[in-house]
Amino acid sequence: MAAPPLKMPFIDLAAQRRRLGARVDDAIARVLAHAGFILGPEVGELEAALARFCGAREVVSCANGTDALVLALMALGVKPGDAVLCPSFTFAATAECVALVGATPVFVDVLEDTFNMDPEHLRQAIDEAKREGLRPVGVISVDLFGQPADYDAVAPLCEENGLWVVSDAAQSFGAMYKGRRVGTFGAITTTSFFPAKPLGCYGDGGALFTDDAALAAVLRSLRMHGQGEDRYDNVRIGLNGRLDTLQAAILLEKLAIFEDEIAAREQVAARYSRGLCEAGVVPAVRADCASVWAQYTIRIDAKARDAVAARLREKGIPTAIYYPKPLHRQTAYRDYPVAGGVLPVSDRLAAEVLSLPMHPYLDEQTQDYIIDAVREALKSS
Repeated sequence: MAAPPLKMPFIDLAAQRRRLGARVDDAIARVLAHAGFILGPEVGELEAALARFCGAREVVSCANGTDALVLALMALGVKPGDAVLCPSFTFAATAECVALVGATPVFVDVLEDTFNMDPEHLRQAIDEAKREGLRPVGVISVDLFGQPADYDAVAPLCEENGLWVVSDAAQSFGAMYKGRRVGTFGAITTTSFFPAKPLGCYGDGGALFTDDAALAAVLRSLRMHGQGEDRYDNVRIGLNGRLDTLQAAILLEKLAIFEDEIAAREQVAARYSRGLCEAGVVPAVRADCASVWAQYTIRIDAKARDAVAARLREKGIPTAIYYPKPLHRQTAYRDYPVAGGVLPVSDRLAAEVLSLPMHPYLDEQTQDYIIDAVREALKSS
């Protein structure tokens, strides 16, 4: 095995920073010069650039990915007594936003191969919500680890039951589903620009995408305390959910190299999969999808996972577990309805998943070092 690289990062934001160099410095300097720190010109420029990138007609930037989800539910009129169906194997924000607006999340299991919502189990969840005396109103799908959910399977079921779809694309912005960019599925698509995301800023940030101009107007009002004619005319209850101009300026520079970074992520993932396909369970990507690889997550026998992670750590390789406990097992969410009473796939995945370093600047020598170390650790565990 080759010698380990010095101080291997899980996500190398510093390498991207070196590549962008003075471009980011200059972008920040321009904002400092014009001093339009809230809703400055770069915010509108970013929204227009994001719309061009993904094909959405309307883009509304906001303060973070969680605010994006909350704003989406507020705009859709979600209220107490409503049920919103969402996967359990995801980050807490997906269900958190439902509870924050007073509605009830109902947890759905996921597919073993893609980690995304199981459309068949979604049908059970709709029935479960009704048995609980709730009004099913919508679905928050999640594009976990960078791969879009199966929207063509989810959408007909939602149409049949009069439900809207909010696409939680916090990990998948830049990915493709059947030839279309993420950002154009469902009533609203939300994303996060948290620094570790494929397209991330230097703090918190988020955005919402829709083809409905009236809905976009409501979202813009809601993110600014529910303003009407001006900021002192409050026509609805909203929140302070604006994206800082500095973050918009940074994102404009990152968006300029984003497609190149997506291609690099795909190359890293392909090399991982070639090297690990016989050693463990590598992630599956549907033939009609292209993942943006927010994470590269393998599956390891639950009894061996901790030992494998420890051996990799000894060799200087950082790993992460996304997610060690599904939401229906979390203290904050364990009293909410669970479709069918059990979510066996979510439970199994939580015990088996292990994410490896993934970013566009992972060179081949480092990739090979990681692949060799994983194979060795699996053999000895």
